Amino acid sequence: MTVNPGSRNATAARSPVRTAALAVSVVFLLVGVLGFIPGITTDYSEMAFAGHHSDAHLLGIFQVSILHNIVHLLFGVAGLALARTFDGARTFLIGGGAVYLVLWLYGLVISEDTAANFVPVNNADDWLHFFLGVGMIALGLLLGRRTTTR
Repeated sequence: MTVNPGSRNATAARSPVRTAALAVSVVFLLVGVLGFIPGITTDYSEMAFAGHHSDAHLLGIFQVSILHNIVHLLFGVAGLALARTFDGARTFLIGGGAVYLVLWLYGLVISEDTAANFVPVNNADDWLHFFLGVGMIALGLLLGRRTTTR
């Protein structure tokens, strides 16, 4: 791929980092929507707006709440917006990955049965956040390198 220095995003229209950011964004949107579907989300009637008292679990594994689902949807929308440019896609993947690594650490530090667990998260969420963070950062760094040909 050739990048014209005067037009940083001109040839990035089909860049792998944009494709990756779009794919990750679509997954976040899908997860956000699935969190509101009874059956895919077990104990749906036990879903709270926020807090560790929500007993709903996406796929029977990941603790979710209305707020948790909304966060996934907003993250997906932000990713779609940022994926419009090479720099935005790279920022979404690396910055979003960093956010998820912070969430992983937060989940490890807090007790699942306290008010601090307001999103809420459980052990499965914690480790998913770790892998999401590492994966997103890796995609942003590996696919977000600029290449030029002379």
